Amino acid sequence: MSNVDDRRITKDKYRDHLATVNETGSRNWIYPKKPSGRYYTARNIVAFFLLAFFFSGPFIMINGHPLLMINILEREFVIFGVAFWPQDLHLLVFGMLAFIVGVVLFTTIFGRLFCGWACPQTIFMEMVFRRVEYWIEGDATEQMRLNKAPWTPKKIFKKALKHGVFYAMAFIISNWFLMYIIGKDDWFQLVTDPPSEHLAGLTAILIFSGVFYGVFAFMREQVCHFVCPYGRMQSVMLDNNSINVMYDYVRGEARARVGDRKKVEAGKATLADLGFNDDDTFGDCIDCYQCVKVCPMGIDIRNGTQLECVHCTACIDACDSVMDKIDKPRGLIRYSSETAIREGNNKLMNPRTIGYSIVLTIMVTIFIFLMSMRSSLETTILRERGTVYQELPGNVYSNIYEMKVINKTFDPIKYEIKLVEPQGEIVSLGIVQEVEGQSLAEGRFMVKLNGDELTGFRTELTFAVLSNGEEIERVKTGFLGPANN
Repeated sequence: MSNVDDRRITKDKYRDHLATVNETGSRNWIYPKKPSGRYYTARNIVAFFLLAFFFSGPFIMINGHPLLMINILEREFVIFGVAFWPQDLHLLVFGMLAFIVGVVLFTTIFGRLFCGWACPQTIFMEMVFRRVEYWIEGDATEQMRLNKAPWTPKKIFKKALKHGVFYAMAFIISNWFLMYIIGKDDWFQLVTDPPSEHLAGLTAILIFSGVFYGVFAFMREQVCHFVCPYGRMQSVMLDNNSINVMYDYVRGEARARVGDRKKVEAGKATLADLGFNDDDTFGDCIDCYQCVKVCPMGIDIRNGTQLECVHCTACIDACDSVMDKIDKPRGLIRYSSETAIREGNNKLMNPRTIGYSIVLTIMVTIFIFLMSMRSSLETTILRERGTVYQELPGNVYSNIYEMKVINKTFDPIKYEIKLVEPQGEIVSLGIVQEVEGQSLAEGRFMVKLNGDELTGFRTELTFAVLSNGEEIERVKTGFLGPANN
């Protein structure tokens, strides 16, 4: 265990190691001071609405159907009340690609704003689990003192209470995530039926609960450092025009403590005594390390944009509080860009952001077009396997077909199929005329064609699928006939 002084980065150690790893390579546990300030208040409000949405999401229904359900196991997907089937994989993939381009554009402009304000890891860690830790063990100093203290009944009680509450919260969160996967009705049945009937589901809940508990009780900031891919991608998305949580080094340097400033002002020390040049002037930073003490990642924001920073704004609030006390303007640490700090103006619209914006606009337009072309029924018609054509009297030939109809809506749909071209006859061998919502119907039928309609060994057939007299889609397949036609 270490205190904040162990995490101070001198000029000799400038950004040469992770804040969470000490000289021996072992874990350097982070004890962030409880933050406060306008940004923290705003983050609390945002977190409240996000958590409210998370816990209410499984119960929000659109026309009697879930708002969001990602059932990977049974390949059932409902997004904002719209059902997607595996046959819609191209739509999901294209939508995901458009989303990724949007994330790249957003990150290019606003940095890791999502990480600090909306990421589930940050929301649960800083706004839920960390609050419980402050409530049970106290602020950073009290936590360090408790961990260094011998194991007394008081320490055992606090540690047992904290980890018990942590696991209980992890259990609740994992169950809520499960509702987004299997739906609230199946989840309710899972937890109300005898455990012996759902051993697999119960095992999954216990495993996920253990994972969530481990993440928030032990891994914590390590998830952002080593697991999250977004943090790794950040470095290739950002440039000097990206808006990040940044320290204004132009205004803040050269930094010096209040006591050292008073010594210089009183003539008791010179700038050279403090390690400065004679022509240096003191900046607004008083080197109080409050920005380091509140950082949940253990970094010093004054060392520039870093991989570990999640832009939680705790350092902004801490610095603003200090600036108020020493009668300096706020914003020494603020949302800004390297260009704005160095040159005094920001350049959000540059060739990079313009290019990303154009690509995103094109992809969103294509996605909307594909969604508008998506039919409520998807029909597959294939010639029955292992069969050839049958020759019937009167120069008539027939093929047998298998048909699968998927209803992508939640309501039952009556349908019929017609042969558009060439002219021929459809003979039902078991065609289901109605398919239930979110289900698949199968059937068989025979197609008869006059020999004069055949164009060779393989003739292309075009079918129309109709519902309530309205054509929904067209399906093409092949018709086998004699090679001499």
